Amino acid sequence: MKKLFFLMNPRAGKQKANKLLPDILALYNRHGYEVTVHMTAGPGDGMAVCQQKAPETDLIVAAGGDGTLNEAMTGILRSGASVPLGYIPCGSTNDFANSLGLPTDILAAAKLTVEGAPVAYDVGKFQDRVFSYVASFGAFTKASYATSQSVKNMLGHLAYVLAGAKEIFHIPKEHVSFHTDAGDFEGDYIFGAVSNSTSVGGILTLSREIVDMRDGVFELMLVRPPKNAGELTKLVADLKACRYDSPMLTFRAVRSLQITARADMPWSLDGEKHDGCPEIHIENLHEAIRLVSPHE
Repeated sequence: MKKLFFLMNPRAGKQKANKLLPDILALYNRHGYEVTVHMTAGPGDGMAVCQQKAPETDLIVAAGGDGTLNEAMTGILRSGASVPLGYIPCGSTNDFANSLGLPTDILAAAKLTVEGAPVAYDVGKFQDRVFSYVASFGAFTKASYATSQSVKNMLGHLAYVLAGAKEIFHIPKEHVSFHTDAGDFEGDYIFGAVSNSTSVGGILTLSREIVDMRDGVFELMLVRPPKNAGELTKLVADLKACRYDSPMLTFRAVRSLQITARADMPWSLDGEKHDGCPEIHIENLHEAIRLVSPHE
């Protein structure tokens, strides 16, 4: 029989997948898979076990939020194996799943993991860490990792919006410089994101006409601080309408970045907090991971 390693975060989202676990396993058995199940025990656990299991399995499936997917992806890449990765999105926001067009129904997503086609997608590398869809700093960034899991489970997207709305009145600016293959940028910014997704934090949306998750480039978005309520209103309207030529935005397609920032400026990688450092290198790993997808 083919071997399937099933990684599950039992605390993800509203824990709906927990009740459906017997149905998910029965589905995999019917498709000819011998399944090994592992429930994540804490941060880093999913990455370590996927790194160990990747060379000896035919398919890895991650059930959880963006953080669970990140750990599975990191483990596979560190193993050097080319095993495909399936994803059952069960988190509160599921930005990456939305960009991929994965089903929101858990059983439908589980079925896709064994009936879809592996497609090579780009992955980001932040120093020695991997991110699947975004590395960000500034406003709204803290909301993704500071909001408690219980609040996320109860409110979903609203938890991020409420945390972000509260933060908007006390937006600190960061002085950051970027050396990229698309030019150099330096200034004071209230938000910055290096992303490969049409959705960031369930708050910011990028046009599908611009974002191609397999083109070898990231979308770099930098937001300058508005000087008054009028500029803030225009900024929000421009972001909502995906108008990237706004005077308060810098928007570029980039393959690699060298970033200089405050040493203790915090970052968020796929919604998980990551400590900053004064010199940061980010690069696009073109088509580095094979994700089971509805698109061939």
